[in-house]
Amino acid sequence: MKRNDEGLAFLLQYENVAWYEDGVVRILDRRIYPLEVTYVICHSHTEVAQAIADMVTQSGGPYVAAAMGMALAAWEVRDRSGEEALAFLTRAAYTLSHARPTTSAKMEQVTGGCLSAAVTAVHAGKTGQDLVDAMQETAVARLYDNYERHARMGAYLADVTPSKATIMTQCFAENIIGSYLRECRRRNYEVKVICPETRPYFQGARLTASVAKDMDFDVTVITDNMPGYTMKEKKVDLFTSAADVVTMDGHIINKVGTFQIALCAQYWGIPYYATRNPDPAHPDLSSVVIEERDPELVLEAMGTRTTLPGVNGYYPAFDVTPPKLCDGIVTEKGIFAPTDLHRFFL
Repeated sequence: MKRNDEGLAFLLQYENVAWYEDGVVRILDRRIYPLEVTYVICHSHTEVAQAIADMVTQSGGPYVAAAMGMALAAWEVRDRSGEEALAFLTRAAYTLSHARPTTSAKMEQVTGGCLSAAVTAVHAGKTGQDLVDAMQETAVARLYDNYERHARMGAYLADVTPSKATIMTQCFAENIIGSYLRECRRRNYEVKVICPETRPYFQGARLTASVAKDMDFDVTVITDNMPGYTMKEKKVDLFTSAADVVTMDGHIINKVGTFQIALCAQYWGIPYYATRNPDPAHPDLSSVVIEERDPELVLEAMGTRTTLPGVNGYYPAFDVTPPKLCDGIVTEKGIFAPTDLHRFFL
């Protein structure tokens, strides 16, 4: 099996994201990593969808989990005819892609690609274990291609990074941040990383900081109300985030808190680069649904209640950063101005 995860952190190794094997999907529980290394074991595609909804895996993890979930769905119907299997896989594709609303369009591309592979396999006479194998191969091939694309994005981001730099991240940019750091090491860049914690799941503190530390980079965690001050005092050179959606008119939908850091970056004259290909399924902001999660989660920190009973919470999972606050969208084809994303498809 060809791999593109060489030199990346433990968290980014293929089997430690989400992995199908022998009738189960194993997903590293990112809600508690690195305090514990625990895997959620899913025995059906609906359990995979629930794990995605429950934030067992985050950032790019749900897309990997969805592809592996399609292989598991094929296992669930290994004893059925080809047409029955395809009908089941069609329903599974919808269930997995709609586990979370904001990213459903992108997830549909993942599960739709797997479904197309299933149609091809069935038409070639593959059923049972042969169909399962075909679906697993599709999931792994997609994983390989993703890491290859992310490596290109990491290199483009490195192109706009000074050789001696302090960068600030937001949330967890998955393999893009790992590929970026790997590329910085290859170029002998001296890079320090500052990670806002990203409440309520603390992805910055637990995931991004863990990747940077695991790859032997100087990394510092700050609380979510410190970025503006820290940018000036620590002389931050660049702010970067991934994006859950980049609309064709240049709006960046990412983990809530991205907007305020982008505002601070603009105030201090620090460039902000978001990493993601633009999505034609989202022509403008009106096509995006901002997911709101359980408000109780903001009233606690890692399971410990921090407020009196009766205090209200509010938890939008994402916010919107307008194009004027972003210096460039880093894609697999290069860096584009947020107002010129249609050129990506030329």
